[in-house]
Amino acid sequence: MSIKVKRFRAQPVTRLLGGRGELGGLMRMASLLERAQTTLREALPEELREHLYVGGYRDGRLTLITDRAAWLTRLRYEQPRLLTLLRGLPEFAALQRLDLKVRPVRPPKPLPRQERHLPAGAAAELANCAREIDDPRLRGALERLASHGAKTPDDDGD
Repeated sequence: MSIKVKRFRAQPVTRLLGGRGELGGLMRMASLLERAQTTLREALPEELREHLYVGGYRDGRLTLITDRAAWLTRLRYEQPRLLTLLRGLPEFAALQRLDLKVRPVRPPKPLPRQERHLPAGAAAELANCAREIDDPRLRGALERLASHGAKTPDDDGD
């Protein structure tokens, strides 16, 4: 039994983005969602704009996401007006309803910083090794490592 390798030829970008392929459909959906988000943010009060995100559009339902329940309540009051506004756009003529959801945004926790200390004795050993090395790159690397050693009180440079 032999295994033949199929060789795929590169396709032009216009064919990938404009055709009936998955990438073309994905790009069309992304631009549709961006258009909806831009339109909605322009129509909302200033304090609510930055808390609204368009989550998706499927089967005539546009999902709107906000980061807190208080903003969701405000969106519920705006919902009929926003629905009428979106239906005025040709892309959303078939829009039936808006689904509102809360998805709190949690800021990423910074990773704890792990500080490493090089004892003064180890730094001295690295410096001694560096003096005996002929290769300039290796000598430089060892000297840089040795420079991270713990400073003793009399190493202030005074």
